Amino acid sequence: MEDRAIAVDRQFIETVLNHDFNNTSHGWDHKRLGLSDADFLGMFESQLKSRLLDLESRQMRARNQGFYTIGSSGHEGNAAYAKAIRTSDMAFLHYRSAAFLIERGRREAGETQLWDMLLSFAASSEDPISGGRHKVLGSKTLYVPPQTSTIASHLPKAVGAALSIPLTDRLEIDAELPNDAVVLCNFGDASANHASAQTAINAAGWASYQQVPMPLLFVCEDNGIGISTSTPTGWIAENFKHRGGVKYFHCDGLDILDCYRGAKQAADWVRLHRKPAFLHVRTVRLMGHAGSDAEIAYKTREQILENEALDPLISSAEQIIEAGLLTAEQVIQWYQQLKRQIAAVAQVTVTRPKLQNIEQTKKSILATPSTDNVKENQLTDEQFSQLMKADKNSLGKPVHMGKLINLTLTELMAHHSNIVVCGEDVGKKGGVYHVTSRLVERFGPNRVINTLLDETSILGLAIGMAHNGILPIPEIQFLAYVHNAEDQIRGEAATLPFFSNGQYANPMVIRIAGLGYQKGFGGHFHNDNSLAVFRDIPGLILACPSNGDDAMGMLRECVRLAQEEKRLVVFIEPIALYMTRDLHDAGDNLWASEYQKQAKAKQLPFGEIGVHGKGKKLCIISYANGYYLSRQAEKQLAEQSIETTIIDLRYLAPLNEQAIAQVAGQCAHILIVDECRRSGNVSEALFTCLQEQLGKHCPPIARLTGEDCFIPLADAATMPLPSKDKVIDAAIKLVQQQ
Repeated sequence: MEDRAIAVDRQFIETVLNHDFNNTSHGWDHKRLGLSDADFLGMFESQLKSRLLDLESRQMRARNQGFYTIGSSGHEGNAAYAKAIRTSDMAFLHYRSAAFLIERGRREAGETQLWDMLLSFAASSEDPISGGRHKVLGSKTLYVPPQTSTIASHLPKAVGAALSIPLTDRLEIDAELPNDAVVLCNFGDASANHASAQTAINAAGWASYQQVPMPLLFVCEDNGIGISTSTPTGWIAENFKHRGGVKYFHCDGLDILDCYRGAKQAADWVRLHRKPAFLHVRTVRLMGHAGSDAEIAYKTREQILENEALDPLISSAEQIIEAGLLTAEQVIQWYQQLKRQIAAVAQVTVTRPKLQNIEQTKKSILATPSTDNVKENQLTDEQFSQLMKADKNSLGKPVHMGKLINLTLTELMAHHSNIVVCGEDVGKKGGVYHVTSRLVERFGPNRVINTLLDETSILGLAIGMAHNGILPIPEIQFLAYVHNAEDQIRGEAATLPFFSNGQYANPMVIRIAGLGYQKGFGGHFHNDNSLAVFRDIPGLILACPSNGDDAMGMLRECVRLAQEEKRLVVFIEPIALYMTRDLHDAGDNLWASEYQKQAKAKQLPFGEIGVHGKGKKLCIISYANGYYLSRQAEKQLAEQSIETTIIDLRYLAPLNEQAIAQVAGQCAHILIVDECRRSGNVSEALFTCLQEQLGKHCPPIARLTGEDCFIPLADAATMPLPSKDKVIDAAIKLVQQQ
């Protein structure tokens, strides 16, 4: 069968010149819809450019000058959404939205969408959004955060961004978006079935049902197919028409004027009512899923031709001609002129610089640091005393880590008006372990948000809020639950700086209660000892305190990293140590600490390891519960003349390899105590880094780890984990081998 890009191109030209139209339009008059002639022609131009960019991308790929051919053909009606909303309304777009971005750019002076997008096709390092790292649709100046190939994973953060608009207004903090803005988020009918889409639409409706302002427009572009899997006829309408809290609208994306009518009606309704709406748009997919996709493998020839007959550009051309704005010949002259222009621009963009080395490629793993709009409130002694009035009995005496984290959160929220805590049960209940207790009484429900019980919604909320000037501190109730939503961390928050050349970021501190050694809570969801999911995410900081004194300093440093350096931080809180006060004997209070006010507390810079002891016979390297057990073992090891130095890693990713090696290399033996599973966790990285850093001078190393096993219930809960006695036995065995 003939190449469908060639066929679609020829069909458009022949159909328009022959006036062989199907008369599929809905009969709208553009002026009655409030559009000027220039508006109508402008939208049509955006449609034409989008189509011609698709055609050129395939030519570039054939010449090995371009590298991405998923296009927007058939979806060019989304130019109408761009016209229907303001350029200051944030838009989270899926990959068939080129016409939207072109139309939005057309409305702002100085934008060069053709040049920019062709640089992206060519993977040029001069591409203004991704710097040559991916073909993405995005623009910092146009309020379009970039997306890669989406499976609806961008919908949860759209919910968060929409909620943040009225929230920042109520909190009176600096925001990126105007207080009357709306958020638009579009996606395909196949993606509507994804768990991320379902949870986002449910969360938006859940909030709206409770009268929480949510100015969000979901746009489902229904082309009836996902790659090769058909969407059942009527499924989208049946699924979404009667969702609680979400208003349903429908329009025909094959008719640019009807699409504008529907988009304008839906967007205006959202802006007026501050409630979410679902705009169901009929579209068609032309030329297959991508350039490499041969539709004939799963569609009949007749089905392909029927689809191509629905080409929205043909419908738009017919309406332009009927309105007397252009003749058929003028339409095609314009089309051919734009085709030549795009081809000429492409020939230049393919010569522009590419990423030359790994340093350039990695440069945007981290966002560009900025202290703009970072404001810190200073507290007088009187204000501090008033803030802590309800906890005055916890001040000036040793308390456990859970209370110290709570007090630190309290002071941090007082210092930083843009911090918002969110998660399950974080409000009146104060969390499962009361770590957020009294925060809602101190700061109100706008800053301590009780969410629905869904981790994807919690993290999506945080990502979206971070787009709009808020510093989120989301809480995931237990470590194992993060796996329900890990793509929001890995695929969304962490990748945003990389694919935006450092222009966008999702700064936040994700608090997660986790790890093992819990005796009252059993099962793998509450006792989970694996951190592997975080350790290979570029740019992510993984912090894990072992004691309350460190927790205070580390949490303050993590907030600074998020505020000033725009970092994504995961803060693991070891549940078994929340309430621990004693180290060796009941009442010794050696694991409790006094709360230190931020102004007088010691600084604990990112990457600084903790070092206890000066023994040279053995260095024990650990963290969290493992560090606690090692400190318990230290006393008995000393009785056997094994003098130790014990390193508390504190930060598990990235590891401060040089500092670790410098301390450990001074000892005769090294024992790594890793409470997580033997496979895929920190001990492997430590073993490797010590060998690489110390080389032939590396002392003998041994590992004591958790077993590759899930955590069982009751007394068996600690069987797969290191213990004090196991630490002692492993240390003696290692030392006696030499």
